[in-house]
Amino acid sequence: MSLNISRYTRCPILIFGEKYGTSEAILAIRTNVANGNIRTTDVVLEENERLDILAGKHYGDGRLYWLICAASNCGFAAQIPAGTLLRIPDLRDCQKFTT
Repeated sequence: MSLNISRYTRCPILIFGEKYGTSEAILAIRTNVANGNIRTTDVVLEENERLDILAGKHYGDGRLYWLICAASNCGFAAQIPAGTLLRIPDLRDCQKFTT
């Protein structure tokens, strides 16, 4: 059920038409999860489990792992230890705030 959602959609376009800088989509996800505008499901990261695998399981596309990071207020995905409580945001709700 992968939708066309990119963390770079709201990034400012700089010189040469490249997209750089902090993604505004991440802030939009964090803010709207905190405000209750995006529904979430809580899961605990298990040993040897990765966010791209969770995204693949929940969204059908491992590249959407960044939605889980944004909703869970996590940093770099590789630094998340087992036992961490993660929030899996609803994909359709996320689309409202990332396009």
